[in-house]
Amino acid sequence: MSDGNRAANAPWIRTRLRTAPGAAVALAVLVLVTAFLAAAFPRAVDAYETKGLRHDIRTADAGRGAVEVSRPQPGLELPREQRDAEVRSPGLARVGGALLKALPAPLRADTPSVAYGIRTMKPVLATEPWLPRPDTVPPRLSYTAQTGLKEHATLVSGAWPATPAEVTSSSRAVQGAVTEETAAALKVRVGATLKLPTATRGPLMVTVTGIVAPRDPRGGYWSADPLLRTPSLVPDPESPFPQYYWTGTVLLAEDAGPALLSTPTEPTLFWRIPPDASELTGPDGARLTSVIASLESGPGLLKVREIAGGTADVATGLGHIVEANARMRDAISPVIAVAALGIGSVAAVVLVMTGALIAARRKAELALMRSRGGSLRGIGGRLLAETAVTVLPASALGLLLAMLLVGEGRWWPGALAAAGVGLLVCVALPLRTTLQHIRPALHGAREDMVSARPSRRRTVAELTLLVLVVGAVTALRRRGTSTGGGTDLLVSAAPVLVALIAALVLVRLYPLPLRLAARPMARLRGAIGFLSLARAGRSSAGGALPLLALLLALAPAALGGSVVAGIGEARDDAALTAVGADARISGRSERATLPGELDRSVRDLDGVRSAASLRIEYGVALPEGAAGDGDADATGSDAGTRTGTGTGGGDAEDAGGSGGARTAALVGVDPASYTRLARTTGLPDFPVGRLRATGSSAPLPEGAKSGPGRVLPAIASPAVAARLGTEPHAVDTLSGDFKVRIVGTVSRVASLASTNFLVVNSASLEQKTPTTLLLTGAPDPGELRAAVGGSGKDFVVQLRSEERARYVNTPMQAGAERIYLAAVAAGAGYALLAVLLSLLQTAPERRTLLARLRTMGLTTGQGRRLLAFEATPQALLAAGGGLLTGWATIALLSPGIDLVPLALAGVAGADTSPVTLRTDLWSLGLPAAGVVALAAAVAGVQAWWASRRGSITELRAGDSR
Repeated sequence: MSDGNRAANAPWIRTRLRTAPGAAVALAVLVLVTAFLAAAFPRAVDAYETKGLRHDIRTADAGRGAVEVSRPQPGLELPREQRDAEVRSPGLARVGGALLKALPAPLRADTPSVAYGIRTMKPVLATEPWLPRPDTVPPRLSYTAQTGLKEHATLVSGAWPATPAEVTSSSRAVQGAVTEETAAALKVRVGATLKLPTATRGPLMVTVTGIVAPRDPRGGYWSADPLLRTPSLVPDPESPFPQYYWTGTVLLAEDAGPALLSTPTEPTLFWRIPPDASELTGPDGARLTSVIASLESGPGLLKVREIAGGTADVATGLGHIVEANARMRDAISPVIAVAALGIGSVAAVVLVMTGALIAARRKAELALMRSRGGSLRGIGGRLLAETAVTVLPASALGLLLAMLLVGEGRWWPGALAAAGVGLLVCVALPLRTTLQHIRPALHGAREDMVSARPSRRRTVAELTLLVLVVGAVTALRRRGTSTGGGTDLLVSAAPVLVALIAALVLVRLYPLPLRLAARPMARLRGAIGFLSLARAGRSSAGGALPLLALLLALAPAALGGSVVAGIGEARDDAALTAVGADARISGRSERATLPGELDRSVRDLDGVRSAASLRIEYGVALPEGAAGDGDADATGSDAGTRTGTGTGGGDAEDAGGSGGARTAALVGVDPASYTRLARTTGLPDFPVGRLRATGSSAPLPEGAKSGPGRVLPAIASPAVAARLGTEPHAVDTLSGDFKVRIVGTVSRVASLASTNFLVVNSASLEQKTPTTLLLTGAPDPGELRAAVGGSGKDFVVQLRSEERARYVNTPMQAGAERIYLAAVAAGAGYALLAVLLSLLQTAPERRTLLARLRTMGLTTGQGRRLLAFEATPQALLAAGGGLLTGWATIALLSPGIDLVPLALAGVAGADTSPVTLRTDLWSLGLPAAGVVALAAAVAGVQAWWASRRGSITELRAGDSR
């Protein structure tokens, strides 16, 4: 009896899985992929933020990244023995070890690169006659006794500096060493002696016993203070004339520090602690900023002073590095959040559509169970158990794959995301299925979007949702999208909100064109058009879900494409601003002029299309008498592009305040050649006709001087034009003295990043020799540099392509770009799946229709056209809605997205003016066209598959379809 009962009560879950294994496997695969993507996203974000933070710290200048604790020499009130002991290696090492242990997490020290010792803060005038003296000024040297010299350097000649006897503050002889570069520049040899003045009893003699070479010249040990490695030629600030002198550093023996206490060089004790970025993670950035602030002026500084002394101070640029990284992260986060929320919404809609498809396929089965007394709770419980057996292991496996395949990151955000996917499917599928059987439904009723009228409850629900969403979008538009840092969910949900509005509105408007088109189609002789419209008007109750999924997939794709296009345009524009054309030739000094043979040889090179010679003079003083014409908008800086560096600078006085621009760059051009160059490079139109050299501005004879009555027409920047007005004003330049009258304005000039400039005809100048040559075309870089090198080493070549190559992605930018591309690809996959699910839901009915029509004479080609035409209205609806959604999303988010941190961050000298997000037509049009092509392809494949099946298979007796 018991055996018979067990045979009669077969387990429900095992029976269902054996009955429909394909559906269970398909659902498990869908949940696996979705859970993997959901768990991988936060780990990938953590990974690129971690790599970005480590990269910024490791590549930063060692002097900025290191944490340096310093304090003045021990007080004179202390005994001499105690003062000497505090600056010797054991005393310094004791304090350094305590400082390393006291570093608060997550700040950790790069222990092998830690250095501590004593150094002179006031350079000493070296009077030795054998030292080089450019401009007759003797060099000034600094001295340091720090640990780790033997570990970070290689002995080239001589011997390591040592302390044969204990060095005290009374010692008058110590040993030292210099690097190879210092020895070469200052002509220092092994055995040379240097004198340091002391307060009493004669000078301190430093004997150079060795010359060393750094093992890692770019490492923190040598780069924290570049003078340790490389001497520098600096201008004398005390001289009224431009005079230069050498400055460098002499490395003393480790325990020779007490000897510096007797010198008037302001000796200072220091402990330099480079950070170890290998254990830092992206989320540690905020904590690291707080820790550094505490060390600089907070509780951390008090603890440092307890260890190193009450006068100790902490200096580091690490906080600025972390803050720059945080600004980059804040600039990237909104864009990534838009993609994540959009693709997450697409995935949720597809999962719900999967539940709707399963519910439609099992509708008859569950209706039979309901008619035989099955309760909704019992049916829902069985469906929940059946779903959980398939979904939960798939979610766990997706999480495991994400943990194994995606880089380091926190585990709990991914676990929550994967659990959310599993919970959504376990709840949505049984709930969606059981809700259809609350009330008995008569068989045979069909849903027709053309003739059907939605219920009042549905209308009220849709109107309520529409009002809420429109209110959210309106509030977002009014307050703006700039959040001042961090990610705003309302901003990130903008594509979802816009897509939801579009889906609700378009689904309601969709029947109207079908009704209008059905009437003329009914009058035609062919039946394909009418049948396709009739079929397009018949839809399932979940018809809005495929449209919503497509719109949600199109909006992030359009936004991402516009962001990528905007980044490319910003980098191209920055490269053009830095160089001025495809290539630029100029002197190393701003007053260097180009020889005529150089101009001719370069113009004849292969690949050069055109050339324009310019004479650029910076810092031309504008008349003070015209200051009243300026306004607040006339401020700016004469920051022209100088001396082949890609950037330039003017005087600080260029910021004119209320008086407007005070200095400007004078640019002499040949109007015809410069106009051609401006048109080729895409610069603003240049009013060439206004710079004709006629009348008082006619070219001067050879050797003639320009007089004060000579008036030249000039085209100015808006700031300069506002200052000078339309009256002639005298200017004094190296190109001659004359008056200028403003005849037009342009916003930009090739080769200048300046906001203040005057453009005149170079033929009207007294000195016409060009200082810059701009080329368009694609000349061979090697040939171009060889041609320029033939005229001497005083000229440099800049290429726009090389400047453009400087704007490369940092690890954070590259990681964010990969995540966004992956999100767009995932969105495309889910969009394809949404189209497939929407067609699969009505596939049995469509196959039956084709079988019946084939018995009436419908050919295979006509059947394919019927299905293609049937899918066309919905595809066009999705494409049009996608265009509208993408455009609205970009218009809504563009005020709060600045592409400068994404495009130009980390590039020195790059133009950092704001770059706003603009709509890219290709990014809008291609995804929309892809939707139409996708729908047509799916319809064609379905028609081809249906044609392979016989009509007898589809038309079975008693089939209710």
